Parts: sequence; C-alpha cells; structure tokens
Amino acid sequence: MTVVVEDPLISGMAVRRTLPIHESSRRLRELYRECPRVYGVAVMGDLSRRRWWPLAEVLTTDRLQTMFDAGVAETDSRAAVTQQLAATFAHVVVGRVIPLLVLEGRAWDTGLENLWVHVDSEGAIDWVGVVDPTVRCLPDDPFFRNRRTIGVGRSAQDGIVALPGEAALTTWIAHRSHRALGPLFEKLAAVSGGSMSVPSMWHIVGGSVVGAATQVPLLAGSSEVVSMRRAQAVLDALVGFGLPVRGTPRMTSGKLLLN
Repeated sequence: MTVVVEDPLISGMAVRRTLPIHESSRRLRELYRECPRVYGVAVMGDLSRRRWWPLAEVLTTDRLQTMFDAGVAETDSRAAVTQQLAATFAHVVVGRVIPLLVLEGRAWDTGLENLWVHVDSEGAIDWVGVVDPTVRCLPDDPFFRNRRTIGVGRSAQDGIVALPGEAALTTWIAHRSHRALGPLFEKLAAVSGGSMSVPSMWHIVGGSVVGAATQVPLLAGSSEVVSMRRAQAVLDALVGFGLPVRGTPRMTSGKLLLN
C-alpha cells in the first residue's frame, strides 16, 4: 500500500502561476509519493527561504568546510566524507534533472547560479530549488500542441523553451552541469586536502546519471531504451568536454547525503 506523505515544504508553496516546471515536478513527485522530495525541484519564488541557501555559496563561504568537518566528526574518515559530499553535489546538479530528461524530454537549468539547496536541522542537504523556472524541452513537447509556432520569446514567457532536438538538449544539460560541478569539485578537493581526486568525483557523476536513468523506468513504466539513450547522450557530451565520467571509481562505499 502506498503511503501518501504531506510534505510541509511542498504543501506550503505559494504558486501564483502554474508553469511547466510545476507540472513536471508534480508528476515526478508522483513517482515516489512516500518521499515527495526525492524527485522534482522547488521554484524559489514560491517559498520562504528559511534553511535555503544558494549552492554557489559553497565557493565563497565556509559552508563546505563546516559540512566536511561535521562529517569527519561523525565518521572519522576524511575519504568517506569527501565521497559523500561529491555524491551529493553530483545528485544535486545533474542526478536530479536526469529523471525529467528521460521521462519527459525536459530539463531545468543546472547552472550553479540557478540552484539553491534546502538543509535539514542537522545541516544536510535534503531538497533542491531553482531561481529561474524556465525549462528547456524537445520541439515536439506536448506544451506546443495546438500552437502554430514555437516562438522562443513567447515560450520563454511561458516558462518553456524548445531546443532543436535531443542532441541539443542533452549537450546543454551536460554543459551547464559541467560548469557547475567543476568548481564545486575543485573546492571539495581543496577542503578535503586531496582525500579524493577530482577525476574520481567525475566518476561518481557517471554513476549518478546511470542510476537515475535506470530507476525511473522501473517507477514510471516508461521506456528503458529512451531513458538510457538520453542519459548516455549526456555522458557522451561530458566525455566530449574531457571529463572521466565513465569507468569504475576506486571508492564506492558511503551513503548519499541527499534523499
């Protein structure tokens, strides 16, 4: 029996105008109704910002050092904490958008300046929000049915912009995610004193993408072929940027810090 959980953050959102990202996130939350924050994102304009902070602050404040020190105090393993934090960043940036990509052919902007994170009472990241709610999509997105044209200006006002095709969409996701995760991983490597190499962190990204693309068809009953094709296209683009996202990392243990 499925248990429906009323999440206070979700139920407290003040959505003034329903946009495609709201509809997509609602559908994603239906995939795992017991834990509705697992899939989908919040729109920052709909929320109070208590316990939310911009992900970019990792680069300019001592937040990451605080998170790292707290983890080491709990586990007494710098390497394990570094892996946990790398997995968290990978999931926040790219792992969360993959379900939307593989299921609906849509994506929100994963750029560092667009992402906010919510933390629980212990300071662990447990949800993600976006500042700009505009999603990019495929030209045949259902939003454009019964519309004569796909005007970029008009569709941007509606919170959705069509890209030329699947290759353009997956490359855009990879580019934005690369630009976000690169500096995060470099900062984590510095804070951890090199406890884990940056290439090993990129291996975790590959696992996050494949894991999400594998899980969604099981939950949604959607096409496994489409799911893996789109996920592999994102990985192909990341490889094209020179990133080692394929292969097996040396460190694979440790729990993820994000639900």
